[in-house]
Amino acid sequence: MHIISRKPLREFSEKHPPAKTPLDTWFADVSRAEWSSFADIRAAYGSADVVAGNRVIFDIGGNKYRLVVKVAYNCGKVFVRFVGTHAEYDKIDAKTI
Repeated sequence: MHIISRKPLREFSEKHPPAKTPLDTWFADVSRAEWSSFADIRAAYGSADVVAGNRVIFDIGGNKYRLVVKVAYNCGKVFVRFVGTHAEYDKIDAKTI
């Protein structure tokens, strides 16, 4: 999958250094993945949840952080929409972000 973009992940890692390794691992894993449906994601990430608009929510770093992406299965792209702490995640609407 082609991830657009890595910048929010790097910026979040700078503010929250413990998130760097789990986010780098997620990025590397997803870069090698070939997802054609949410079932493919769920097979690799059992705790992932899907919401409206092909948005997928990942628990990162032992569920310390949340990552919301929009997946375009037909063109193999993953768009980073949000990365944050649980408190920050509670303030957004993952269905529309």
